[in-house]
Amino acid sequence: MVQLSAVSPANGTDALDQSRWVVLSPYWRSPLRLAIKRAFDITVAAVLLLLLSPIFLALAIAVKLGSPGPVFYRWKVVGRGGRPFTSYKFRSMVQNAEALRDQLARHNEMTGPVFKMSRDPRITRVGAWLRKYSLDELPQLYSVLKGDMSLVGPRPPLGTEYAQFSAFQKQKLAVKPGVTCLWQVRGRNQISNLDDWVRLDLEYISRWSLSLDFAILVRTLGAVLSGTGK
Repeated sequence: MVQLSAVSPANGTDALDQSRWVVLSPYWRSPLRLAIKRAFDITVAAVLLLLLSPIFLALAIAVKLGSPGPVFYRWKVVGRGGRPFTSYKFRSMVQNAEALRDQLARHNEMTGPVFKMSRDPRITRVGAWLRKYSLDELPQLYSVLKGDMSLVGPRPPLGTEYAQFSAFQKQKLAVKPGVTCLWQVRGRNQISNLDDWVRLDLEYISRWSLSLDFAILVRTLGAVLSGTGK
């Protein structure tokens, strides 16, 4: 059984903060384990995309009828090694959400270049429901199938956020990003400092194993069904 116990926020003296290079689990050097991880990603993503296609259609109609704008949000993010790519989410905000972000900057609840606001007025009514059950994230399964993302891995930052990352924060991109991660199942709505979020990503990278991925996926399913997303 993999332990997913909480980690206390570091005080600036932990080993990861003092290192210039991320600490990798030895399993990242195992071609067999990496092949199994990729095969699992492809299988699960393909099966879910097929089985959930009727739900995708219903959600697309709901988004389109809920507010003006496109069904999908083109999510321009940065992946492993700083490589940019475009992923997709069901649009959960008003059409001009990015233009309105600067006006809300003073309400940012995160310390660092990532924006987080618990009562974000840009979120539509349909979008709030999608986010509650993480349904807006489902189109990322296509990115998993393409190989840009994995089911489990550090969450990819927006390109605009990555441009402001410190060297410490960029360590989270040492491996392929994922749809879910330790941050999703441990303190997703409580963490308000980007460095604490990054420490969870670095913990995942240093502890990675196939059993840890499985444990995170099980915990993620529980979080989705309980509707704890925002």
